[in-house]
Amino acid sequence: MEIDRLLAVLSADQKKLLHDFIAQFVTHERQALIDKVLPYRTRRLAVVLENIYQPHNASAVLRSCDLFGVQDVYIIETKYEYQVNRDIALGSAQWLTLHRYQQPGRRDLAACAADLRAAGYTLAATTLRPGSVPLNSVPVHQKIALLFGTEQHGLSDEAHDLADTWVHIPMMGFTQSFNISVSAALCLYELSNKVRQSDVSWSLPPAEARDIKIGWLLNSATRPEALLLHFIRQHKIEGDFSWLKTVEEKYGTDQSG
Repeated sequence: MEIDRLLAVLSADQKKLLHDFIAQFVTHERQALIDKVLPYRTRRLAVVLENIYQPHNASAVLRSCDLFGVQDVYIIETKYEYQVNRDIALGSAQWLTLHRYQQPGRRDLAACAADLRAAGYTLAATTLRPGSVPLNSVPVHQKIALLFGTEQHGLSDEAHDLADTWVHIPMMGFTQSFNISVSAALCLYELSNKVRQSDVSWSLPPAEARDIKIGWLLNSATRPEALLLHFIRQHKIEGDFSWLKTVEEKYGTDQSG
């Protein structure tokens, strides 16, 4: 659901109205859980997945991001479409902000790196190549985006070149290789704890927290697209909402629950 496209054209007062409208259709128990989880969300860390083609690995990474409170996952799909295994992800994708890069003919990885740098991130490639530094030595005074590649081939040469630093998890065994989902979980555990124990401001700004909460409420409601369509028409919101056309065709013009 493309809720960000609607939120981008709403004023703060309209977002408050949208929040209160959607909340009517969400149970008190779910609202209480959302209010409990939201304060632990952070954008000090982000995850970048480059052409992960195994659904069970991709899904396990999403689950770890949710569990460690990391809100943003950037997905590069230059070679393989990103697929979620619902049995492993356990619905975690609906609580995360997924940024997908899959436009034909575009250097998606470079575009992703540019977007991350514009948002203030340092790009850290997870790699066993010489020159990488131990994960526990990475400073957290800057926002960090962790780049992960496939288990078999790792990150591409381009990803290594675009990264600001290379990091690795110290290992003492023979195989010298973690499964990508295990690697992501270990990295997120280490760095999320380090961030939260530091003196940096790691929690979400109020405006971002509000927007994420609206998305979570929508994901918790029945027929959220129909609710959005009703809200847009009730409040005469202007914009390109063609992505809701199929909802109109299916449910009609006046669906408030």
